[in-house]
Amino acid sequence: MTKLTRLGLAALACAATFVSHASTAEDTLLAALKQAYPGTAFDTVTATPIPHVFEVWMGENVGFVADTRPDYMIFGRLVDLRAMRDLTAPKLQQRSNAASPAAATAAATDVRQLPLADAIVTTQGKGERVLYLFTDPHCPYCRQLESELVNIPNLRIYNFMVPFQDQALPMRIWCAADRLAAWRSAVSGALDGQGAPAQCAHPLDRNLALASKLGVQGTPTLFFTDGTQETGFINAAAIEAHLAQAASSRQASKNPKE
Repeated sequence: MTKLTRLGLAALACAATFVSHASTAEDTLLAALKQAYPGTAFDTVTATPIPHVFEVWMGENVGFVADTRPDYMIFGRLVDLRAMRDLTAPKLQQRSNAASPAAATAAATDVRQLPLADAIVTTQGKGERVLYLFTDPHCPYCRQLESELVNIPNLRIYNFMVPFQDQALPMRIWCAADRLAAWRSAVSGALDGQGAPAQCAHPLDRNLALASKLGVQGTPTLFFTDGTQETGFINAAAIEAHLAQAASSRQASKNPKE
């Protein structure tokens, strides 16, 4: 461990001992993080509903830090499981809209127009709930997301592969006799660097064009039936919250108030 790292951790450890006594715990923690990691652009620290856990913003990125151990940071979403509500998503959207005002006025995606024949379909249980997914099998966050998706019941997933890195692996998956099995092998890493290039009729170029049309710039990108969009890894609880919100929106549209 370098001397600089030891000094940084020492500063954080000191902050942890007095942060609860400071007049503004958020400001104290923010100052300690900036001092320990000057190369990271920390901009705000806010309290969460969890005691001693703070939301730390770095531009459009967010992490969570315990003031008792601020030398560790958790990246992801904070979800109220009782209310099935993603507490982080609205803030992410707000920051994204601030960075790109045009995106804030864009209409929700009409998922009914998506070319489902160009997707790999997964059905879990009855498949009554639907998720539309843009992925790249090389993408580490797509691989991480797969382990969350398999735990969500009663779900049908339309997976549009976009070859942002190269076409070889997506092509091998699409041309396989069992595309779903090939996809799962790929995201587990079992197909990395294996096999000769596959050849068959495929939708990969169309998927790239579709991703561009929808403004999909990274993977994974998830679309829900109410047209809302999430980009990046989110856990199963956050996905469940979005699915519940989409179902509520659909029910409200069927039963408008008089």
